[in-house]
Amino acid sequence: MTARPPLSAPSTSSSPALHLSKPRWNVIVIGGGHAGIEAAWAAAKFGPVALLVSNPATIGRMPCNPAVGGPGKSQMVFEIEALGGLMPRLADATAIHTRVLNASKGPAVQSLRVQNERDAYAEHAQEYLLNTPNLEVVRGEAADLEADGEGWQVVTTDGRRLAARSVVIAAGTFLRGLTWYGRQSRAEGRQGEPPSRFLSAPLARAGHVLKRYKTGTPPRVRADAVNFSELLEVPADPNPRGFTGTPGPNATLSPTWQTHTTPETHRLIQENLHESPMYSGDIEGLGPRYCPSIEDKVVRFAHHDRHLLFVEPEGLETSEVYLQGFSSSLPPRLQDVLVRSLPGFVRAVIHRYAYAVEYDVVDSTELTLHLESRLLPGIFTAGQLNGTSGYEEAAAQGLVAGTAAARRSLGLAQDPQQAPIVSRETSYIGVMLDDLVFKGSDEPYRMMTSRVEHRLLLRQDNADERISEQAYHLGLIDEQRLRAVEQKYQKITAGAESLSKQRIQGQTGDAWLRRPEMSLADLEAVGFKLPELSSTEREALEIRVKYAGYIQRTERRLLAEDRARELSLVGVDFSAVCALSNEAREKLRRSQPQTLAQASRLPGVRHGDVSSLLIHLKQRERVSRETT
Repeated sequence: MTARPPLSAPSTSSSPALHLSKPRWNVIVIGGGHAGIEAAWAAAKFGPVALLVSNPATIGRMPCNPAVGGPGKSQMVFEIEALGGLMPRLADATAIHTRVLNASKGPAVQSLRVQNERDAYAEHAQEYLLNTPNLEVVRGEAADLEADGEGWQVVTTDGRRLAARSVVIAAGTFLRGLTWYGRQSRAEGRQGEPPSRFLSAPLARAGHVLKRYKTGTPPRVRADAVNFSELLEVPADPNPRGFTGTPGPNATLSPTWQTHTTPETHRLIQENLHESPMYSGDIEGLGPRYCPSIEDKVVRFAHHDRHLLFVEPEGLETSEVYLQGFSSSLPPRLQDVLVRSLPGFVRAVIHRYAYAVEYDVVDSTELTLHLESRLLPGIFTAGQLNGTSGYEEAAAQGLVAGTAAARRSLGLAQDPQQAPIVSRETSYIGVMLDDLVFKGSDEPYRMMTSRVEHRLLLRQDNADERISEQAYHLGLIDEQRLRAVEQKYQKITAGAESLSKQRIQGQTGDAWLRRPEMSLADLEAVGFKLPELSSTEREALEIRVKYAGYIQRTERRLLAEDRARELSLVGVDFSAVCALSNEAREKLRRSQPQTLAQASRLPGVRHGDVSSLLIHLKQRERVSRETT
């Protein structure tokens, strides 16, 4: 396994990572965003040498909000940590504000969100990759892909031919990228960076259906021009949490703030919709429904007189704040007026204007669960290229694609139908992969807790318990780390057993703890004894005991669903199935799936629809028994 390099300032000496040493690499990764970082990091663990094709100076940039985690996303970051990935380390090391969201709700929807030092995040990512054994980095733009009998050759725009057994394309928003500022556009993958001009062609030539998606980013505003006294301050949690268990030294040093739109903001937007490329028809790409632009919010939710906005720092020393929730593609002159209509921003000066970016994506239903192209064996895709939105979704896909590509190149994974890296039943990452491959997307896909049927079992606190053994067998973590996870849960189990054997006032400790108002600290205060546990172990023990009944019920339901997956739907009249949604009924009629498992993978068929089908099958079976 590769050792973690020290987190210090990037080396200024010439790096051996820029020297090309191999006639054929194990894996070539194209792109240095969050997907490319994880793909290269994972592939390098398998040796002999992986290659990252990117601009080394832009590796790890955070073009949107410099933050990691949040609802539905932090669960994936904890899973990336359990799989030995890099994003959790980078996020913790550069944290300037940490907060547990939904802390008053149940553990299934609680999530950690970490605001990061933007520039430091990129610096640490570059340092890791430029000093990773078995990984080389070369500056270049990939222009074509050519099969050569042994694998693939990545042809660069300057004519180099880089040969590899497997290739991971993690191009983000760069494939034929086009940025929009009002009705004006220019060829960019993101602000100030040229697009990938040619790489769409070999994908389309192979038969991949390319779609156009759109995303956007808010303006960055000079911090010294904001009146923070008019904003609602949101302090960091006093006891910071981390994805790795060890947040960095600055994790509590910065607050964030809240402001909101005003009637004047809404009036200005309504009167100037004709200057939006989305509403004028200039942009053909589909935008994210769950992260709409401020124009979309005002139009779609016209009954709201205000929309909440989050003001977040880009670093402790940077001069900019990020206006979360205010993404826009309106022209700069209008952005100036709109931002100044917000409380606290009357004298605001925009450093970098908001923009929309339009780009090519592949149809994710043309991929395997390992994110390998069904049309180009040995070519893998990851991140926004697959139609997703968000750093966390991209990083998770990069880790999966990099692992699968490396294993394929070593002859460890030849069958595209083999078991996935992680499954839907065991992880948020598996849910995302299953959704992308079997349901596809007609808009940028964002992970949410509502997509996960058994989210009480797939919590952020137990990601290592769920995934570490699989990570070890894949070669992503070493035996020492696996044993540490096993010892952690042995201690937690011992703590639960200890509580069940102790009694005060006729009740066992676990019975006391299941009371909503009781905590482990309360039990210890009245005389219950616990083995020595860390703070994370105590949290896991408390969740396990408090929610034991719900967890066991969910586990039984999951087991029953596993047994039911291969039940036949042949001969079922879907119009007669009660409680099916209209969308599901139409999709089932059209596709005529043969089994319940096939039905569950159809776009538009939700978990509740599958439950309705299962009830119908049981009723049909009972009627059949009674009539024979």
